[in-house]
Amino acid sequence: MPKMKSHSGAKKRFKRTGSGKLMRAQRNKNHFLEKKTSKRKRRLSGEAPVAKSDEKRINAQLSS
Repeated sequence: MPKMKSHSGAKKRFKRTGSGKLMRAQRNKNHFLEKKTSKRKRRLSGEAPVAKSDEKRINAQLSS
C-alpha cells in the first residue's frame, strides 16, 4: 500500500501553530478592495483560528 498524501489545497490554506491550533487567513481580502478602507484592510491582514466544527476534517486532510 502506498503512502497517503496530504491534501495539497489544505497545506496551502492552513497552518498549525506551536501549540497545535489550526490557523487560516482572514476572509474578505481578495477582491473589491478599492471600496474598503485602509483601516479595514489592515485589520483583515492577520490570521484567524479555524472553527471547532471544521478542525477534525482539516486535521484529517493535513495528517496524511
